[in-house]
Amino acid sequence: MSTPAPHHEILRATLRAHGLVVILRSGTAGAPLVETVRTLAEAGVRCIEITLPTPGGLAALAELRGTLPPDVLLGVGTVTEPAHIAQVTAVGARFVVSPCTFPGLLPACEEAGLGSLPGAFTATEAWAAWQAGASAVKLFPAEPLGPRTVAALHAPLPQVPLVPTGGIGLDDVRPYLDAGALAVGVGSPVLKDALTGGSQRELLSRAREFVARAARSQDPALTRR
Repeated sequence: MSTPAPHHEILRATLRAHGLVVILRSGTAGAPLVETVRTLAEAGVRCIEITLPTPGGLAALAELRGTLPPDVLLGVGTVTEPAHIAQVTAVGARFVVSPCTFPGLLPACEEAGLGSLPGAFTATEAWAAWQAGASAVKLFPAEPLGPRTVAALHAPLPQVPLVPTGGIGLDDVRPYLDAGALAVGVGSPVLKDALTGGSQRELLSRAREFVARAARSQDPALTRR
């Protein structure tokens, strides 16, 4: 691959340094998205994704733009059409996440200067996404695969940065990172009831646990991945 553009390298470097993406997903209007993102940022989370179908998600991103520490990257997930990219760019998102790698996704992200985490489930899909210009590859759903699959993929394809997502709890974070994952994507295990009126103070505590568990400083060898 050619020398990575800044938007790719910024996303990869952030994932490499912190090992964690937290995913906000809600099916109801009025979820405290802005407050929750700010709590996560306070806890040390540096990659935060709000899924596109979440009511008010794009408005929350627009409100948050320019109000967080500059090293906090906000992205939009569950992007399934190239037409979504214009919406994402308009609210100031820095990266896009998709459950799959569909035609037109990566060229649209490249043109918009957005980092990209397209989804893959097999070695062939992961390699194709990487060769097509992904910043990193979302291994989804990770739960039926597990850390051993990440290790099996990482052995022949060490150049493909994998971000397993789906069904990952606190005790799963280190096994995935130790198996070779660049980072892990986590949703409900850290958020729990935070988007339905739950305590933001308790969210802060949980998020700090995940941040600490994913910290690269626990294993210096991981910083070279």
